[in-house]
Amino acid sequence: MKFSQKQWILLLISGVIGGLIGYAYYYFIGCNSGHCPITSNWKLTTLYGLVGGLIIGFPSKKKSNKEDNNNNKEIN
Repeated sequence: MKFSQKQWILLLISGVIGGLIGYAYYYFIGCNSGHCPITSNWKLTTLYGLVGGLIIGFPSKKKSNKEDNNNNKEIN
């Protein structure tokens, strides 16, 4: 699967936004006592946010024209 430059940029932006959201979660909500293994460490919450952003920003598979034509024929 080849990515276009636009898809790479979208993936990068979604990863950065996810990382920022992960860090914001640590900063505003995180666990201060140190007993929470994920939310007490800013590196882990940022990493989880980054991975979540990448998953959301990953391009989905597009339908081929053949599948589109078959769906249109069934509707008509």
